[in-house]
Amino acid sequence: MFIIGENIHIISEKVKEALTNRDREFFMDLAVRQVEAGAKAVDINLGPRKKDWAEVFPWIVEAIETVVDVPLSIDTTNIDGMEAALKTIKKAQPILNSTSAEPERLEKIPLLAKKYGAKVIALTMAAEGIPVSADDRVTIAVEKLIPRMMEIDFPMSDLIIDPLVLTTSGCQQYCPHLIETVRTLQYAWDPTPMISVGLSNVSNAVPNENRPLINRVYLAMLMGVGLQMMIANPFDKDQNDVIRWIETKDASSPLSRLYNKIANRIASSEEPQIEDFDLADPDQDAIWKTTRILLNKVIYADGYLNQ
Repeated sequence: MFIIGENIHIISEKVKEALTNRDREFFMDLAVRQVEAGAKAVDINLGPRKKDWAEVFPWIVEAIETVVDVPLSIDTTNIDGMEAALKTIKKAQPILNSTSAEPERLEKIPLLAKKYGAKVIALTMAAEGIPVSADDRVTIAVEKLIPRMMEIDFPMSDLIIDPLVLTTSGCQQYCPHLIETVRTLQYAWDPTPMISVGLSNVSNAVPNENRPLINRVYLAMLMGVGLQMMIANPFDKDQNDVIRWIETKDASSPLSRLYNKIANRIASSEEPQIEDFDLADPDQDAIWKTTRILLNKVIYADGYLNQ
């Protein structure tokens, strides 16, 4: 699994404070720790920075590249800020996060990525918004995103499709469709573009104590359909265990066997079955209940584990 570390994100109060104070050491330390925890790239999400982009993006790129050699993912809606960052990057091939099928962004951002030799994440979202169904998301990829890349002779090996994970709290119906989108995209074009998701989006607006569990179970499902890249929290050791268990087909513990079973069921276009779980085990009972909400079989509520 190629993890793009998500922890430099403007939503974090600590990140906001460090950015206000131009605390280089904070960002350098956070980047190093993410890489040491297993991140193979580092996402930098500072928001649009409409007033200070010309100073902030080069400043943070220079600080982080002082201490790590991995690719940097420039995560902003500010196209000028993207270019300011790209001009500063000296090490690994960068990633632009992101374009979409919205006309202005699809016109400008792939050209910018090509100019600087960057990879680009392309969202299956059009001006009308994010479609629910897998078919509609795949259609955006094959009728709008990929043709634009071909039009400008953009290397398909540098394209990353993001079919957009949405939260189970309020957008529950999207969750199973996303799984099928990841499955289908791998057969929708030759050569197959890379596919990535923002894993933790599935638990946005969920109580903090339940977020890691929802993320892990959804991860197992997505690995079952072949996901190999994601923006995620590399510090989540339980998540990293799930990745290792599925990648190595580890069957040495009840939980490792269960997560592999979930991945295998989804790989076979089957739903996990209640007999796959030992419901006398509180951990397995919680995982069973989580599979039900992620597959939209039971309506999500914050207290779903107590139902």
